[in-house]
Amino acid sequence: MATALVSLLQRLPVCIISGGRFEQFQSQVLDRLTAPEQTLSRLYLMPTSGTRYYSRQQGAWSQVYAEDLSAAEKARIMQVLEETSRTLGYWEEHPWGELVEDRGSQVTYSALGQAAPLDAKAAWDPDGTKKRLLVAHAAPLLPDFEVRSGGSTSIDVTRKGIDKAYAVRRLMTQLHAAPEELLFVGDRLDAAGNDYPVLAVGVPCVPVTGWQDTLTVIAQFNDWWDGVTGSPQFRIISTHPDAARRGPAGA
Repeated sequence: MATALVSLLQRLPVCIISGGRFEQFQSQVLDRLTAPEQTLSRLYLMPTSGTRYYSRQQGAWSQVYAEDLSAAEKARIMQVLEETSRTLGYWEEHPWGELVEDRGSQVTYSALGQAAPLDAKAAWDPDGTKKRLLVAHAAPLLPDFEVRSGGSTSIDVTRKGIDKAYAVRRLMTQLHAAPEELLFVGDRLDAAGNDYPVLAVGVPCVPVTGWQDTLTVIAQFNDWWDGVTGSPQFRIISTHPDAARRGPAGA
């Protein structure tokens, strides 16, 4: 994946938006990248569902903004998430790491613990029913916040209006780009997922189910960008007439 990401950065700017903290970006992505500074300067990072934004400045990652929650807001959210989980019978007594995590600008509930192994996460809620119930119960109790399904076992809570759509709009301002000049790749573009708000921005979106799909999309995108293929070989979700045209912005 690191090699694929560098190959994409050599062609155009890339932004990673994820529910994880910056520290996870560091260990899972940045520490694995080998690229010159000019290439790294085309990478933008938006941890915690876009509630924070980092860009490369003078050889280091610099925070541009952070939509942090107050201590009182975080305490309220954490209480509701725990009570909801216990009410539904999902509270794990022997988790892998924290169950409810304060990420500064986001609070995340991870049903098995933040450090649970991938196979356990995949088996916990394969059809998404448990996460949908968690959101349905918690959201009415947190009317001033966004409550959305995150990863395979997680629920993310941010301030109202601060979601991945907000992050993409901020990125468009940074890149001076129109919606149709971007391409968003996400695995939670379903109505309950934390990628879903991006569709409302008008950005063409590519649905994937895992990192393997993302690798395939990158390879196909590079071929399309380089003129090897005449049209995208991946599925694009968009109602915009100029969706995914070549432009100066990014992916």
